[in-house]
Amino acid sequence: MSSQVLVSKPMRDAQTLARPQFDVPAGACDTHVHVFGPQERYPHVPEPHYTLPDGNLPQLASALGALGVERFVIVQPSFYGTDNRCMLDALDVAGPKARGVAMVEDGVSHEELAAMHARGVRALRLDLFLRSSLPTAQLHRFIERSIERTRALGWHVQFYTPGWVVRDLIPFLPELEADFVIDHMGYMLESDGLTRADFDRLLRAVHDGRGWFKLSGPYRLAKDGNYARLRPLAQAIVEAVPERVIWGSDWPHIPEGGRDTGELLNLLADWIPDTAARHKILVDNPARLFGF
Repeated sequence: MSSQVLVSKPMRDAQTLARPQFDVPAGACDTHVHVFGPQERYPHVPEPHYTLPDGNLPQLASALGALGVERFVIVQPSFYGTDNRCMLDALDVAGPKARGVAMVEDGVSHEELAAMHARGVRALRLDLFLRSSLPTAQLHRFIERSIERTRALGWHVQFYTPGWVVRDLIPFLPELEADFVIDHMGYMLESDGLTRADFDRLLRAVHDGRGWFKLSGPYRLAKDGNYARLRPLAQAIVEAVPERVIWGSDWPHIPEGGRDTGELLNLLADWIPDTAARHKILVDNPARLFGF
């Protein structure tokens, strides 16, 4: 990951977002958003990768409200590391329409995790960017420890990881004894040396195990904005594991706060033209995974 500190740009007004090109079903869920609060209340990690984004809970509510998306999942951002207070406080305010994904220290207690569960957390985010230099076997043990730590709560694990680390973990994925979520469609960038063959191997591993795919972060994969070339990947994912696909906007699109969340939602109309399949992705699948 680059050491350059990105400057977060102002948030786009929710009223300027592109409106959905399809009927957004009741109970639709955005499974990947981040929420930020005042610096004086929620201090960031010592060396964040970006400046404080413009992205608080009221702004999120306005954006999703304009799109007809009723539920959301707040994912702990690297900006706050393992200090989950901002995410947990936002869950308290949002209530039953929201769930959370936490990042924790290795020494976290069951009591601390149970307290998070009571406030709406349902998963651990595993920062494999931070651990990308570790041997693959050591990463596998870290994942297994995280699964064992949360087994009693019924949580899943979510991989925050570069695609080349996912590729190296492929042989282990079918063995994992918990649900696991692959963010950003696998994050397999050609610039990192990943190929369609690597993606197909990942598809098989997710299918054969308990894996889920998240259709999120298309601008991280198609940096030129040519989202049409991601259509075959999205459709291959839905064909492989239709009951285990979810969607996330990656709001507030760090560092590009002015990005159009409505445009990202509308990709589903192009990628997934079948209404029943979109309903699974937006409503049924996330409800099952996050316990809505």
